[in-house]
Amino acid sequence: MKRVKGRMDESILVCVYYGPNGERLIRRGHKMASMLDCPLYILTVDPLPYDAFNAEKSGYIEHWKALAEELEVEEFIIRDNEKRPSPKVIQEVAHGLNITQIIIGQTAQSRWEEITKGSFMNVLLKEIPFVDFHVVSVARYIKDEEDGIFEKGVRAYLVTDGESYKVSFTCAKNMCQEGIFFKEIGTDFDNGIFKFMHNNKMHQVHIQENLVTDPTQVPDSCSLKAR
Repeated sequence: MKRVKGRMDESILVCVYYGPNGERLIRRGHKMASMLDCPLYILTVDPLPYDAFNAEKSGYIEHWKALAEELEVEEFIIRDNEKRPSPKVIQEVAHGLNITQIIIGQTAQSRWEEITKGSFMNVLLKEIPFVDFHVVSVARYIKDEEDGIFEKGVRAYLVTDGESYKVSFTCAKNMCQEGIFFKEIGTDFDNGIFKFMHNNKMHQVHIQENLVTDPTQVPDSCSLKAR
């Protein structure tokens, strides 16, 4: 049972999109909500219907749901199959929940995009003038990943390989985890990172020439399941 919040004149909305920065935004929102003793909501908006999400998107959604439950968030809101611009949807949700503060991640937008499309932040300020905004910077390694160090993720599996694990692109009997493999650009080998969900938490391991570089990062229950 959720504890009744002390202040109802303040309420916080965290807007997340796919990527490792989402958890950082949610935890920042939780810290602020704890300090203010006020309700916290999480919102994600997607133009696709929920049943059309790929494995990577579904993984982030499940992780955020588990995190929302852990942090006793008031509500985790998914606006899928949404054809309207994100600022319109955020404005509607913020108005309906009497939101006073909104947390968003810093967008990687070039100067040319700002000139031709307008700043995302400026659009939000115009649509939602009645709230305070908190913009959280994106860590450099996250921005680098989005800017093209890795190819687009593909479905893959971790399988046991002696005392280690390797990435396979077909489901085998010795499969212990299903996830998404991001291959480094410019290499002929299967080097990169493998992301997967385990016990409602997102995990990530580095792959070098098809093998997990540190097998201890794979949860113990995986090895037990595979053997």
